[in-house]
Amino acid sequence: MLDYKTIITQHYALHMSGREIASGLGVSKSGVNDFLNAFKACKTLSYPLPNGITNYGIYEQVYGFPSAPSSGSDGFTAPNYGSVNSEMSRKNMTLVFLWGRYKNQCVADGSRFYSYRQFCAKHSDWLDANNETMYFNTVAGEEIEVDFAGKTFEQVDKLTGEVTSIVVFVAVLPYSQYIYAEGMLSTKEPEWIAVNNHMLRFFGGVTPLVVCDNCKQAVVANKDWIEPDLNKDYAEWAEHNGTVIMPAKVRKPRYKNSVENSVGILEKGFFHEHEEMTFFSLEDFNTILLEKLDALNEKELKGKTYSRYDRWLEEKQTLMPLPSVQYQYTERKEAKVSSDYHVRFDNAYYSVPHQYVHKPVLIAATTSLVTISARSGEKLCERPRAKYKGQWQTNPDHLPAGYKRTMEWNGPYFKQKATVIGPYMEEVISHVLASRKYEVQSYRQCVGILGLAKKYSRKALEACCKQAVSTSSRTNYTFIKNSIPGIAAEVMSPADTAKVNEEKNQGAYLRDASASSIDRLLAKSQNLMDQEGGGTDE
Repeated sequence: MLDYKTIITQHYALHMSGREIASGLGVSKSGVNDFLNAFKACKTLSYPLPNGITNYGIYEQVYGFPSAPSSGSDGFTAPNYGSVNSEMSRKNMTLVFLWGRYKNQCVADGSRFYSYRQFCAKHSDWLDANNETMYFNTVAGEEIEVDFAGKTFEQVDKLTGEVTSIVVFVAVLPYSQYIYAEGMLSTKEPEWIAVNNHMLRFFGGVTPLVVCDNCKQAVVANKDWIEPDLNKDYAEWAEHNGTVIMPAKVRKPRYKNSVENSVGILEKGFFHEHEEMTFFSLEDFNTILLEKLDALNEKELKGKTYSRYDRWLEEKQTLMPLPSVQYQYTERKEAKVSSDYHVRFDNAYYSVPHQYVHKPVLIAATTSLVTISARSGEKLCERPRAKYKGQWQTNPDHLPAGYKRTMEWNGPYFKQKATVIGPYMEEVISHVLASRKYEVQSYRQCVGILGLAKKYSRKALEACCKQAVSTSSRTNYTFIKNSIPGIAAEVMSPADTAKVNEEKNQGAYLRDASASSIDRLLAKSQNLMDQEGGGTDE
């Protein structure tokens, strides 16, 4: 039997002639042209074909009578492979079980039945003839299907031996069945956006639809399927690329059958080889995975004269172009502008116009740019994202004229606070104030250093500052914070420690040690038992 579905799709979707189709399928040109003429004359069937129709169904409608059975003429009872294929869609259903049911029915009827091996072989022939995978039932360049493989792998840290799971992302163009896969150590939103960007670059274009599973990275809620609540970042990714996210119905894998089939191909194929390997980096895993994917995509399909790669070369011409700038995942956070006119984000500091001091602002950050906006949505400023921890991004225009005299935090303020503690403390604060390009960038360190006096006493802090001054390049918050616990233990007397603890406990409720004695606790327990017993007697 001719592959009628392929002939119709290639002729109407790809505008291929009968000669070109016959050459690709390895059949006679007259047979293809005769069928196309009969199809055009058919009044009950037209392109696009209805979903689910088989080659046998096409034959019956085009020629007006059923085709000859492909089995059963040898004296054996032919199974109803349409029913078998439908049953196989059920969870955990197997061909062994269905063959057993078929055999028992034949035994009851007194008819001959195929062996299990023949049953499976003829089922495979039926699938090929009826194209039940719906391989050519899709339109070129219409959609991409994405999902995660159920199988995971392991990455081993060479130094610590720590094992991390590798999850595999899988995507497919249903028309060409061209497959992309990539291992991921994390499935959080930044990695999800990145792997989808890699997918589009691999396919070389964008489709109008992206069909996904209902994973949390893509879908927040999908109650009615018509208007799903999408993840905000994924929805922005789709808008940036000019596509639309269409989640599959919950627990309905047939709505993304191509990617489900692709996952099955990978899991039944070279995933077994991956399972036997030890990977020490994600890069090694993905390098090997991509090599095997290329071989799979370039391998001729069973019973065909072309590969997935060949079909992709055709489909690529129908894909929408990639945007000139790749979408970048955006982190979002709300922060309050500090007295130094900066907000802290990802362990770095960014200046904000001084009018917004002590006010909340919104931060949106990509891998390269940090944008700060007012709550109203007004953009306040944009700065390159910091490249290292503790970096300051200060725009002098954000600082008010004469800012040292217009706020509580300023150089004279911190120097006055340092004078109360001692001359070495004052010298450390002077060094810290002069350590940054803009004095305002050092105020947080000053606050941190002065705050250590409350925890360890002024005496201990002054002794620590003396050591910092005598050691070059050590007059900073980190050195003093790390050094003061040891110095405090040496210079503070028991009376000093008691005084510090007393100041810490001011306002707290302190109880006598006898309140926790064992005798008192046992007496209290006995009283409670007596009270319970008295209540029962009454």
